[in-house]
Amino acid sequence: MTINLDKDFWENRYNNNTAGWDLGAPSPPIKCYIDQLTNKELRILIPGGGNSYEAEYLHQQGFKNVTVIDLAKPPLENILKRVPDFPESNLIQGDFFDLDKEYDLVIEQTFFCAINPELRKKYVAKMHEILAENGRIAGLMFNAPLNGDKPPFGGNTDEYRNLFQDKFEIKTIEIAQNSIESRAGREVFINFIKK
Repeated sequence: MTINLDKDFWENRYNNNTAGWDLGAPSPPIKCYIDQLTNKELRILIPGGGNSYEAEYLHQQGFKNVTVIDLAKPPLENILKRVPDFPESNLIQGDFFDLDKEYDLVIEQTFFCAINPELRKKYVAKMHEILAENGRIAGLMFNAPLNGDKPPFGGNTDEYRNLFQDKFEIKTIEIAQNSIESRAGREVFINFIKK
């Protein structure tokens, strides 16, 4: 399947205000997860972070090492407009698959479902590569078929378990209990620890 999800595709989505996944606030299940984190020094990555209200929330809660990477520039500029003291060096315009830094935690929020499904095995391998020992991926994936020709691409818990179980310990993979109404029953909360 040839799907061009390049920088121009994503910048057009932001410039034309067609980023339908954007909640304008942190996703409730991810906010609840963040609220139980105690180590403010964690090196946290939000890939394909978009406007990343989760990064803004983490920053407000005193987390010092939060990085957002996105192909598109407009959402990174939006973060700086909302949070002028967010470290600009931690806002990376680039490709997740080119990252060469190490993180303790990756917050998954709409990125996995935004990449071409043909890249999912590469995603798992890259996550394993960039996570420190005992590092984890936590966040949300869709438990619904969704689209076949454009993002968001769906999936289901069995697919995710099969994809991740070789490289990650599956701590949690369950329907999110506190999704926004329009996504209720369609989001899976995940918490995977690097093996």
